[in-house]
Amino acid sequence: MSSELNVPMGSPAPGASERLQDGDGMDYRDWVRRSYLELVTSNHHSVQALSWRKLYLSRAKLKASSRTSALLSGFAMVAMVEVQLEMQYNYPRFLLIAFSVCTTVLVAVHLFALLISTCILPNVEAVSNIHNLNSVSESPHERMHHYIELAWGFSTALGILLFLAEVVLLCWIKFLPVDSGAVKANCTTASPPQPGHSGWQAALASTIIMVPVGLIFVVFTIHFYRSLVRHKTERHHQEIEELHKLKVQLDGHDRGIQAV
Repeated sequence: MSSELNVPMGSPAPGASERLQDGDGMDYRDWVRRSYLELVTSNHHSVQALSWRKLYLSRAKLKASSRTSALLSGFAMVAMVEVQLEMQYNYPRFLLIAFSVCTTVLVAVHLFALLISTCILPNVEAVSNIHNLNSVSESPHERMHHYIELAWGFSTALGILLFLAEVVLLCWIKFLPVDSGAVKANCTTASPPQPGHSGWQAALASTIIMVPVGLIFVVFTIHFYRSLVRHKTERHHQEIEELHKLKVQLDGHDRGIQAV
């Protein structure tokens, strides 16, 4: 037997010190451990791969929230500016106040999400365009994770729900004066709103349609969030199980080596 197979007398497992024939002086246990590390770092379990996946996910969320916020806030501003109030019609006070508050909150929420996306997205884009695996640590997506989730939630969940309420209020303001017994041009105010005319029925129909749509939207949002959390949890459990199998396999090789 060659000199590479000779081990010191104090070794706990003489068979564990058998050298590989690659000439690097590495025994079988070290080779198994190195193979384990290479397997972990070469597949999707690696830290860099997970960091890059989080980076791309954060960038996608910022882009989606930016586009959605700009679109919906623009629609809300146009609706508030272009709506034509009938000066001769006595609108209910709570309707005008609700429309004003909903429009203001809607624009504020979307502009806040747009502000977060505008501030963070350029830094994330600059890092994602660099073809260097180690550059992922320079991206602020990990530190700004809560702000990114906040912008995404404001833009998609809260912002769209407010936009649905905005559509309902706009329908009431637009259709309520129609055929409501408004007075002629020589009078100053219209008669109080009477349920049953065509404008009131049109506004009520839009509300009846939008209420189940809003409920479906809320249920879908909760279901989607729970499904996403469940998917992440199952994925983490699967990764932990795969790592545990590799660890058991490695420990089995170690015990087999020590038993020799």
